[in-house]
Amino acid sequence: MPTTVVRDKTLPMRHIVHVRNHIISTDLSAEEGGSDAGPSPHDLYDAALSACKALTVLWYAKRKGMPLEDVQVSTQRDDSEERKGVYRLAATLHLTGELTVAQREELLAVAAKCPVHKLMTAVTTEVTTVLG
Repeated sequence: MPTTVVRDKTLPMRHIVHVRNHIISTDLSAEEGGSDAGPSPHDLYDAALSACKALTVLWYAKRKGMPLEDVQVSTQRDDSEERKGVYRLAATLHLTGELTVAQREELLAVAAKCPVHKLMTAVTTEVTTVLG
């Protein structure tokens, strides 16, 4: 099923993203001419990495019977060299539960193998754009 983006003409730049039965508002900041009525496309890109890491770690811990109570991921963006071809994301895992040091390290390694991390770092993504 495709992801579809439709303009919301009630605001200057806002669009609505449709993914299956879910909707997400996306917009640009006021400085960029938007109304900041939702995360920007860059924010969504960064969020995809954070969400993937969190879900992957939780899935793995449940599968292995680890006592992980909660996982949170915060990701910091450094786009200062994006125009030069370098976009940096620094993700920090916050794990709670009675985990051993070895389990914490194992979950850290698992987070680095989440599918979106792999897509961003180890896969060539080919994008085509056509008129419909």
